[in-house]
Amino acid sequence: MPEPIQLRAATASDVPTIFALIQALAEYEKLSHAVTGTPEALKEHLFGSRPYAEVVLAETAGNVAGLALFFYNYSTFLTKPGLYLEDLFVLPEYRQRGIGKALLTSLAQRAIAEGCGRLEWSVLDWNAPAIAFYEQMGATVLPDWRICRVTGDALTLMAGKTS
Repeated sequence: MPEPIQLRAATASDVPTIFALIQALAEYEKLSHAVTGTPEALKEHLFGSRPYAEVVLAETAGNVAGLALFFYNYSTFLTKPGLYLEDLFVLPEYRQRGIGKALLTSLAQRAIAEGCGRLEWSVLDWNAPAIAFYEQMGATVLPDWRICRVTGDALTLMAGKTS
């Protein structure tokens, strides 16, 4: 019989675990080189004077097995807030136990309880197992939308544009 899954809001003392999960996610996505942040910055951004995101941790048998890191966004068309799931990750040894489903279900329930108009996230186009899982959960993978991102020097250049 599988161990039950407990979901809980992360606390500041969980930051090392959260950062380790972020690193494991980056490794899975073959993006370890892109992790340039620090646990200290993560702690400030999650638990400082102005939190920018929240984390729900999934535990089973007393071990952290996964996380959902999310924040609020806003839909002008719906004129409602939304939840944006930045990262959903379950450690490989805990997959196929319903942990990802429990995390997504929990966020959907929160979105409804808080009057949000939608729950959304991005998925890498090569991640067929994740896409299949999300579609099975009821998500629509939008074919017409592309993510636009500006970082680093390009962000600095954009900030300096005056015309």
